[in-house]
Amino acid sequence: MGFQTVSNQLEYKKISPVELVRQSLANIERDNPTYNAFITVCETEAMAAAKIAEEEMMKEVRRSPFHGIPIAVKDIIFTKGIRTTMGSEMYKNFTPDYDATVITKLKEAGAIIIGKAHTHEFAVGPIGDVSGFGPCRNPYNPEKIAGGSSSGSAVAVATKMAFAALGTDTGGSIRIPASACGIVGMKPTFGLVSKYGIHNLAYTLDHPGPMTRNVMENALLLTILAGQDDKDLFTIQRPAEDYSRFIGSSIQGKTIGIPSYYYQNLESEVATKMEEVIHTYHMLGANVVNVELEKIDEIIRAQSMTIRAEIYAEHAENIMNNRQGYHPNVYAGILDCKGVSSSDYIRAQQQRHQLIEGFNHVFNKVDVLLTPTLPIVPTTIGQNVVQLGDQRELVGDALIRLNRPTNFTGNPGLSIPCGFSSSGLPIGFQLIGKHWDEALLYQLGYAYEQSTNSTR
Repeated sequence: MGFQTVSNQLEYKKISPVELVRQSLANIERDNPTYNAFITVCETEAMAAAKIAEEEMMKEVRRSPFHGIPIAVKDIIFTKGIRTTMGSEMYKNFTPDYDATVITKLKEAGAIIIGKAHTHEFAVGPIGDVSGFGPCRNPYNPEKIAGGSSSGSAVAVATKMAFAALGTDTGGSIRIPASACGIVGMKPTFGLVSKYGIHNLAYTLDHPGPMTRNVMENALLLTILAGQDDKDLFTIQRPAEDYSRFIGSSIQGKTIGIPSYYYQNLESEVATKMEEVIHTYHMLGANVVNVELEKIDEIIRAQSMTIRAEIYAEHAENIMNNRQGYHPNVYAGILDCKGVSSSDYIRAQQQRHQLIEGFNHVFNKVDVLLTPTLPIVPTTIGQNVVQLGDQRELVGDALIRLNRPTNFTGNPGLSIPCGFSSSGLPIGFQLIGKHWDEALLYQLGYAYEQSTNSTR
């Protein structure tokens, strides 16, 4: 059953939260050994929360559309009394004594935490194949990568082990696994969703966000998660929004930009799918125009300097004292980040406002940008290099290439499924908007989804 059906059945008491949690736990027991989506399953806690939700519903209390709905949470998001491993053996017994703000918001909405989802160790990687708990596996082919670092969150949703999930995105870590696993993932505007209680990857680039089976669910979940938080000084005070408010409205006359940077070095099947997506938006009445992005090369360089410097700063003390605690690949990656000088980092931050303004000039001409989410289809676990035409590219570099610019600029990005490769692997596209334009992205994403009957 889909989310909307289940949510309605819960509201009208045709199914109970206890039954729903039991169903999710049964799905986890059946499928998690194959896909490794969960590091920790919260059976006791979920059943207790389900009984409370059931009692509330019997008293006609309805907290939100997610009241009584099982949700997976990326295992770098702190959960009081439930272990939070960061995907690392070092933290396999770590149990926080407080909840992240996003967890508090989920609980206030009546959602049920069903488990802590797999993450690439410390979220330091876009592939999802490296952790202290083994690789996460693609729901359409277990020999293929799920994408990372919010790998388990995407797989849990795609396999119906959970109805929705929370992830984080620093260089694409929501959008990459969303595309690779055939679900919807939103990286919101930086500062829209609190990072308090979430283990830092790179603290000026991290974006928490929702991962769901379709666009409407994603908008409803973001409405719950968004909001200023005194515990996170990066959050912005803004009026509360219903991010689903434009869903179902015509997109006739909207202008969609096709930025050339995002269409270079694509696998042929990705390029073909993008042509189909562009044609669909033409048929829906949108104007589609080619655009160029200002300062995109500078943005990419500045994002690289920023993420590397901030990753190393987060791990500098621990990595010197506890080398053996890290997976060798993660250790090498973090150590490589040491090479960023303080002057390079400071220069990147000094340029940041100017670069963000330059990127956003494009929205004087268009309403949104339309891009591939990934230039490739999911690769085989353990594969290090992919061939794109006459060029070879590291798999990790390919995965982040089309996602990392907007982690630096803070613009929202929504990844939406748009079909499958000839080998049956998901392909996704991305809508990028102005800061705070999430509702518009959902409007356009929903229009595509409905026109292609691609809701799940």
